[in-house]
Amino acid sequence: MRIGVIGAGAVGGSLAAILDRQGHDVSVTARGEHLERLRADGLRLAGQWGEHVARVPADEVLAPGSELVVLAVKATGAAAALEQNRTAIEDVPLLVVQNGLDGIETAARCAPGAAELLGGLATWAVSHLEPGIVTVTSSGKLFVGAGHGTPTPLVRRVGRVLSEVVETTVVEDFAGAQWTKLIINQVNALPAITSLSVQEVVDDHRLRRVLTASMREAVRVAIASGVHFATMQGMGDAMLRRFAKAPLWMGQTIPVAIRRRLGDVPNPGSTLQSIRRGQRTEIDALNGAVVRAAERLGQDAPVNRVLTELVHRVEAGEGFFAPEAVVAAVDALEPAA
Repeated sequence: MRIGVIGAGAVGGSLAAILDRQGHDVSVTARGEHLERLRADGLRLAGQWGEHVARVPADEVLAPGSELVVLAVKATGAAAALEQNRTAIEDVPLLVVQNGLDGIETAARCAPGAAELLGGLATWAVSHLEPGIVTVTSSGKLFVGAGHGTPTPLVRRVGRVLSEVVETTVVEDFAGAQWTKLIINQVNALPAITSLSVQEVVDDHRLRRVLTASMREAVRVAIASGVHFATMQGMGDAMLRRFAKAPLWMGQTIPVAIRRRLGDVPNPGSTLQSIRRGQRTEIDALNGAVVRAAERLGQDAPVNRVLTELVHRVEAGEGFFAPEAVVAAVDALEPAA
């Protein structure tokens, strides 16, 4: 299958590499030194999915001719990337593999000529800290869907193609899957604020308490919004509803389970990776999405609001925060029940 990948970063690059390894005709977009390295040496995959060098066509913009286009840039760059690649997307199915809640809506607005819009959620952990190289540090699944109800024939076909290279689940309620992934993505903010790995954050009992509070707050906002969570990484609707009601100390079992799944290879999280590369983060599509969802309900999500603000302060050049400073900022809020 001819597959174009817009954004050969961590997720997009790892997906492009394994599709190339399987024999698909893959082309990718990239920029700057990363693009230069791809042209010169190919896209190198390392880590748990094995070693592979994908010598795929790479440019700043996709050439027309793909049978499927995958958008794998962060939410902050989605609109611009879609506009730049409008010609390549015209009359072609578009799979948006992105964190947050608004990926498909953004694509519908910015790429109205796409033949059909699909959503994807990647749950493997991957680092992209050096041009030309993506390293998978923990395996995971790909979830594919397109709204509510019975998946379309195209969704199922794309699911079958992708299942050849990565374990893929086709979901009926993609919005519910997005919210479950958003709960998992709560692990990204604290590494970006402190410069610690996800594992170090969870191992610090003070930061683990903050992480648990932000996750529980996000679950409560989702429940109030009428969300039915999809099952992902062992977390399903019933478990998350119990988590929302559990005491804070008891809820810390969920971050511990996520940490166990990640293993011992330090995982910086995607938000910290963006900061280290000097790029704008997608925190507004992660913790910020929880804050906006709460506001639509006439509520507040104070823990997520504080974490979002702290990430923006790091982005603005204030430097990383010590764990005790983060804990103090959250403790200054109303005590969590």
